[in-house]
Amino acid sequence: MRILLLHQYFLEKDEGGGSRFNEMTKVWSSLGHKITVLSGMVSYTTGKKPERYKKKYFYKDDGFYDQVDVIRSHVSESYNTNFIGRLWGYFSFVFSSTYAGLFKTKGKYDVIVVTSPPLFVGITAVILSMFKGLPIVFEVRDLWPESAIDTGVLKNKLIIKMAYWFENYMYKKAKLINVLTPAFKTKLIEKGVPEEKIIFIPNAADFTLAEQIQNDNFDAAVFKKELGLEKNFVITYVGAHGVANHLIQLVDVAVRLQDTPVVFQLIGSGMQKQMLQDEVKKRGLTNVIFRDAVPKAEVFKYILASDMGASVLKNVDTFKTIYSNKTFDYMSCKRPVFLAIDGVSRELVEKADCGIFVEPENIDDIETKVRAILQNEEALIASGVRGYDYAKQHFDRGVLAQKYVNHLQTVAR
Repeated sequence: MRILLLHQYFLEKDEGGGSRFNEMTKVWSSLGHKITVLSGMVSYTTGKKPERYKKKYFYKDDGFYDQVDVIRSHVSESYNTNFIGRLWGYFSFVFSSTYAGLFKTKGKYDVIVVTSPPLFVGITAVILSMFKGLPIVFEVRDLWPESAIDTGVLKNKLIIKMAYWFENYMYKKAKLINVLTPAFKTKLIEKGVPEEKIIFIPNAADFTLAEQIQNDNFDAAVFKKELGLEKNFVITYVGAHGVANHLIQLVDVAVRLQDTPVVFQLIGSGMQKQMLQDEVKKRGLTNVIFRDAVPKAEVFKYILASDMGASVLKNVDTFKTIYSNKTFDYMSCKRPVFLAIDGVSRELVEKADCGIFVEPENIDDIETKVRAILQNEEALIASGVRGYDYAKQHFDRGVLAQKYVNHLQTVAR
């Protein structure tokens, strides 16, 4: 089967961040399927173009992985400036990816898979579907535009109205809709989407990287010492430093925890990173460490050398419906989860008994629970093992990727 995947933020090979489809396409290709990815040139985390894309409108990377080709197309670098810049970042990709899909792809395909957000990449999917006569499978990674409205990113009433209209149109146009959490399925049914049209292939745990690092005789204690953190209780956050992540709450609680060995290690980049660094400097904090985004394999070394992994989001209702991808990375490394996300993510962590929940943005609650953690570190080690076992049973990427491609084959037929 030949799959055309539309994903504006498909990662570079060595780029840190959410790698759901990077890993998914590897499994699909190992099963004998051929995948072409239409993606953007601007990194989701940095908001910048890698040097090799400068002054180029398209860049074709044949053999990105075995049986996986990637065609990168232009995205405006105004994405990380303000709302108008971000909107133009979305639509510049719609225009360039549509052209790439029509004139840069070769041969016939069986199905189009399009993943949102951004929702507007669905425009490209619809146009290519019409010209190539292909069914669309639409994946909802985040409820958009709700999440943009809740975080204050989207305020213009006309754009909000248009976004809701297009969202509804995409649900009707798609032959199948994949959701990443049970809460998404409930929301879509409430919006009038037929239940039989919805499938559930969630985010998954990538066990291969953690196991490979450990099989290479990686010593987490030695690495932690090299970082100068051997005497600290390290809570590591990996991911975007954006409005939605609201990492300022970790800075706020760090002020209160200066008398403890707790260090917050924040790895990644994003729109608010400079602001966060300025705040840490202004407050004279030494217990918050920033690191640039690193390749996924390197990220796992930092996780393995940590005491807990943090999943953090702004306290808004929309985020109660999501699973944080980072949570599964921590579980695959047998690290307990420090969760500041309510809703289905909380239900997952509590059901797996693999960490602690702190109320997002409630600094008193976060401080109290961190201090309690320090009194019972042995219990934390056991909770990390429970998380690994639970993820292995319910969220193995290989199993879920096979299930996903089975649905794609049914749609293609």
